[in-house]
Amino acid sequence: MKRAIVESRPYLLMSLLFGISYFFVMDSNIPGLFLIIWKGLGVGFLAIYALRRVHGFDGKLIAAVMAFGALGDMLIEIDLIMGAGAFIVGHCIAITLYLRHRREKLMFSQKLLALLLIPVTILISWSLPFDRSEALGLAAYSAFLAIMAALAWTSSFSRYRVGIGAILFIVSDLLIFSRMGFLQNSTIPDWTVWPIYYAGQFMIATGVVRKLREEQHIPNP
Repeated sequence: MKRAIVESRPYLLMSLLFGISYFFVMDSNIPGLFLIIWKGLGVGFLAIYALRRVHGFDGKLIAAVMAFGALGDMLIEIDLIMGAGAFIVGHCIAITLYLRHRREKLMFSQKLLALLLIPVTILISWSLPFDRSEALGLAAYSAFLAIMAALAWTSSFSRYRVGIGAILFIVSDLLIFSRMGFLQNSTIPDWTVWPIYYAGQFMIATGVVRKLREEQHIPNP
């Protein structure tokens, strides 16, 4: 148990250190390249955490999800399309993971939420930008995001961690899109996007890892 703590907790602590501190330095005078790397390390350390804590193919999948998330975090500061592309790859990998871990029985309300999540997310994304030439691209991206979240919600992973974490991911992206529309002159996205996004990714990573370790009969200290 002591060895497990030594091997795993430093990566979570490093993730929290960079993830939380980035919020306080993101508008500072730190040179751009260093700030981009700083941003990527928050979720990047979650990828290392997942890779070290879970063996097998599923462990590599969740690590890849976090790795592409970290890549997206950095690339989006350089080019919006490149960043979105990295996130889409991460969503596709997450979809694969959640499809491999389907929940056997679902309540009607759970199915309904998952079904509504996809069209509602796409519709909101499409409606947000004032420049209508951007609407189709946002809707296309949000389709991958919404499918990922719906499958996370209906997977065998904890809804209180993985499911809610995926929904927080949606909320953070919708706040980003709102900068192109009715919140373009507001500070609300500036104060909320990163905390909501990082909390969602942290919940997804730790929730998936915990469940996979239970399936592999590995103690969770």
